[in-house]
Parts: sequence; structure tokens; C-alpha cells
Amino acid sequence: MTQDVYDRALGALTGLALGDALGMPTQSMSREAIRTHYGPIRSLRDAVAAQPISPGLPAGTVTDDTEQAVLVARLLIDGEGRIDPKTFAKSLLDWESDMIRRGLADLLGPSTKRALELLEAGVAPEQAGKTGTTNGAAMRITPVAIATPPELDRLLDAVVAASELTHNTNLGIAAAAAVAAAVSAGIDGADLPTALDHAEHAAAAGARRGHWSAGGDIAARIRWARRWVRGMDTDTLADAVCDVIGTSVASQESVVAAFALAEALGDEPVEALTLAAELGGDTDTVAAICGAILGARHGASGLPRDLTTTVVEVNGLELEPVADGLLRLRSRPGTVQRRRRP
Repeated sequence: MTQDVYDRALGALTGLALGDALGMPTQSMSREAIRTHYGPIRSLRDAVAAQPISPGLPAGTVTDDTEQAVLVARLLIDGEGRIDPKTFAKSLLDWESDMIRRGLADLLGPSTKRALELLEAGVAPEQAGKTGTTNGAAMRITPVAIATPPELDRLLDAVVAASELTHNTNLGIAAAAAVAAAVSAGIDGADLPTALDHAEHAAAAGARRGHWSAGGDIAARIRWARRWVRGMDTDTLADAVCDVIGTSVASQESVVAAFALAEALGDEPVEALTLAAELGGDTDTVAAICGAILGARHGASGLPRDLTTTVVEVNGLELEPVADGLLRLRSRPGTVQRRRRP
């Protein structure tokens, strides 16, 4: 792997963490409440006492988006490209128990929680995630993208393998496939329009995987949103994403919102991520996904060192060995394997 590839892989992880940390103080708040308590978001901020998920956390703290992405990365590396579903389930439950012990409300999302309950009740892993349509798989898919080249069939197999336990639906898999494709293509050196085009193709293919669930088609919504937001000024863009695209945990809102911001502000990563933090709703996830996509495009060297250093130090993150381990998987043929069904 060249230094440029390593820089972009590290950039994907670093951009995810930076976006997550920028969105931490505003997650699950309304746009109006964010204006009242913070005003414009221009940098990392402490969470106010009125923050419903992470009150009082210091500036730069990451949330479930980064922590679960790192969890997936370690499972991939330790499993030499394979994620065992039972180990994955236990790791997620252990993560939530640690959040509870720390007195935080940043717990497992609704799709993941339901899937793990079904798995505990004896439901087969490929059936446990058959109602998972939210953005949990997409928010933690970046390590899979780093570990897997952008070749579509191989990438989709890797996405399904990492997602089906909790988000085995057309919507959940399409959303995760879109993010994975954009990040993986970016790591290979694709320019941003090419990477986002690849994301549309991956979302369309991913929608043919998993259990069907009603909802707006992810690929079609990304395609529409990208065309719609081009040329918008920042204020118009904010209104468009917040009021029309949406920023809820639904994949067809928050994941599409991240792509819209990447399309409109792809040359200005910090502006894209701080705007995401101001929109309300699932701000940490919108910003984290957008950060992963733009981090893969610009590389770690293209992100502001003062902000990324703060995020790394506040959370004790060690992303370099994670990027190294995932890239070693990327260089091996057929690395990420689907779980064999009995």
C-alpha cells in the first residue's frame, strides 16, 4: 500500500471521529434548541447540561458512531476478515453495558437492540435483523470499506456480512453499501463525484439484498439529493437538508443527508461537518458518515490537525494501527467473508 492510500484510509477513520465529535453536543436536539444553547457551530464544543444523550461531555468526545466502528474494525482484524455474529452480538452488548456503567444514554439503536433481543431468544442470525432499517449499519461500516476494495460484488458481500445481524433489510444494506462504496472508492483515489456515483450503484445493488421493507429507495434518494443541492448557498442547503431530506435515524433520511452535504461541500470538510452539527436530529451520525466519506477523499493530512489531535487525545484513540490492520486485509484476495449458512 502506498503512503497516499494509508493517508486516505486513516483519513476515513479520522474524518468519521471528527464528524462524530462535532455532532456529539447537538445530537437528538432540535435545530432551534441548538441555536439557543450553542449558536453557530464552528468547532468542537462542550455538551451543555440540556444535552439529552451526552450532557456535560467535554469537547471532542466521540459517541457510538466511532466507538462501534472501532469495535467492528477490531473484530475484522482479529477475525482475519470475518465477523462472527455471536462475537459481534456480545461485543455490542458489552459496549452498551459500559455506556450504562458510565451513566450515559448513548445506547444501542432501535434496530440493533431488537436484533440482539431476537438473537437471544433463539432466532437465527440471518433472521434477527430482518426489520433493521435505521442507520446503525451505515454508521459503523467504514472499517469494512477500508478492508475491502471497491469492486462491487466483493464489497456488497462484505457489507452484508457485517450488517445482516442487525440490519438485514433492503434499506439497511443499501445505506451501508452506499457509505462503504464511497469510502472504499475514495481510498483507491477516486475523485469525489466518482466515489459518490459508485455509492449510488452500490446502494441500488444493495437494495436487492436482505428482507424487503417499505421506504424510499436509498439510491434514488441519494441521486435526487445530490442533484438538488448543487449550487445551493449554505443557508439554503441547511434548510433543504433539515426540512426536506431529514436527519432522523431512518436510513433514507440521515444517510442521504450525509451524501447531500458531501456533494455540496466536498471541498470544505470542516464546513460540511459543522453544518451537519447544526441541523438537529441525528447530528453525530450525519456528520460521522459525511466525515468518513470526505476523510477518504482528502486523507488525514487534509483534515485540520488541531481538531483531529483534540479528538484523538480526548478519546485515547489509536487509529493508525487500526488503519494498518484493515489495509492488510484489503490487500488480500477475498478477505471479508460472508458467514456460512447451515
